[in-house]
Amino acid sequence: MLLNCDMGESFGNYTIGADSAVMPYIDMANIACGMHASDPQVMDATVALAVRHDVVVGAHPGYPDMQGFGRREMALSAVEIRNFVLYQVGALSGFCAAHGGQLTYIKPHGALYHAMMANSDVLDSLLQVAAQYKVRLMLLGSSLWQEHKQRADRYGVELLLEGFVDRGYEDDGSLVHRSKPGALLEEEEMMARVRALCSGKPISSVNGKALSFPIDTLCVHGDGKGVPLVKTFRALIDSNG
Repeated sequence: MLLNCDMGESFGNYTIGADSAVMPYIDMANIACGMHASDPQVMDATVALAVRHDVVVGAHPGYPDMQGFGRREMALSAVEIRNFVLYQVGALSGFCAAHGGQLTYIKPHGALYHAMMANSDVLDSLLQVAAQYKVRLMLLGSSLWQEHKQRADRYGVELLLEGFVDRGYEDDGSLVHRSKPGALLEEEEMMARVRALCSGKPISSVNGKALSFPIDTLCVHGDGKGVPLVKTFRALIDSNG
């Protein structure tokens, strides 16, 4: 099981996350690309850090909404979405090339991620960019995973299905909105989640419904409660194969 984390979300004099402390313990870094967070200096430093620790680099594009940290919905056309994602992925790909690294996947951020899961037109826009760059697309593992895989196959794109260490799930397998109770898990809940997902056992929704779906990677958010526990998560994952 691979551990991924959102990284490089600082901006100017503002620091978000603990990238230097977290990077040694993760397998995949979802690096912000300058629209919901980050800037050229942060992108450069974060890619360099990932390459130094032999961590796989993925682009983490978001809506062009720095003020809202990319967590607000935006009414944009499929072409607009494709183009601003293409713009961000291109920028991060350049930094990867500059540091002798390689961009290997795309994972959307925040509201764009949720739009991708809910709207097939948005998903298609992201699949188009992934196909153009010949990289994988990371999305939420859910009961719709086979449908998503069939759609990705049309574009020749391989999917990475992820589960969340620190987020609550609705009964339909979607993530609980951050504004609702149960959206963010506490320490013991996160530990139990890691054990369950690593062993292939069902997890529980906020209402107690059993959920089960294939998972390739676990996500812990770089600005959340899980960061101090990343070292422990790493040990749990390694001990569970």
